[in-house]
Amino acid sequence: MVHNDAVHWSADLGGGTSVALVQAGTFRSDAGAIFGPAPRILWDRLVADELDDQHRLLQALNCLLVETPAGRVLVETGIGERLDARGRAWRGLGGEPIVPALTRAGFDPATVDVVALSHLHYDHAGGLLRANGARAFPRARIVAQRAEWEIALSDNPRIVASYDQPELRLVRAWGDEGAANGDVELLPGVAVVPTGGHTAGHQAILVRAPGATLGFFGDIAMRPWSANPRWIPSFDDFPLDSVARKATLFARAADERWTVVLSHELRHPVGRLVAERDRFAWEALV
Repeated sequence: MVHNDAVHWSADLGGGTSVALVQAGTFRSDAGAIFGPAPRILWDRLVADELDDQHRLLQALNCLLVETPAGRVLVETGIGERLDARGRAWRGLGGEPIVPALTRAGFDPATVDVVALSHLHYDHAGGLLRANGARAFPRARIVAQRAEWEIALSDNPRIVASYDQPELRLVRAWGDEGAANGDVELLPGVAVVPTGGHTAGHQAILVRAPGATLGFFGDIAMRPWSANPRWIPSFDDFPLDSVARKATLFARAADERWTVVLSHELRHPVGRLVAERDRFAWEALV
């Protein structure tokens, strides 16, 4: 596995499987929306040093490249490079999008075999196309849950505000080819597992190797405070499902000491979940 300053973390999981964390830039999110029903008095001190003058958090766009003997899987694509200047400014977008970030890290995007998306929100599926409309990963199969595609392109007003539907329509046929129905093994040792909660078709990505198991839980595990199953963002479409699924999935991750990669944490994105009374704590490894 290549390791340079464009790779924020990497690990050999054994059996010919390795992983590398590449951050495809950063963006800003409203702090109140991220913490949802949690009272500000409980979280304000956690983020005081990263809030901007619009009370927005600085969020990483964490992507994971998984190397296995059977091929390469890219988990997430970030926001990408197709936003206009107004969109970039509105979202506070900074840094490199996924294709130049991968290239600088020493990975050829054309060698990616599978792109696994936790869900289809703009900050996870936005990097599927280049600025000119070409496929960013020309030989890859795109894997999101079929249920996610169906709801992402529905006409519900809340959904319309959550997904970049014009962009998703451009890649719908590509996505249909690899759409998952439930648990699916993408390559030996790499699987997707539906979680729901954040969105109807949200999924986690699990990498199982002889030396370790790694979990990328998408936006049910965005930041260190997500370790508390009851702390969920206001834009979870099915909040009670989020709380329940986080509790069961996090318990397994803690019991089996999985390595976990957070989807939007900039400083300490890799760690473990540790049981703590009726919730979990984040134990950073990086």
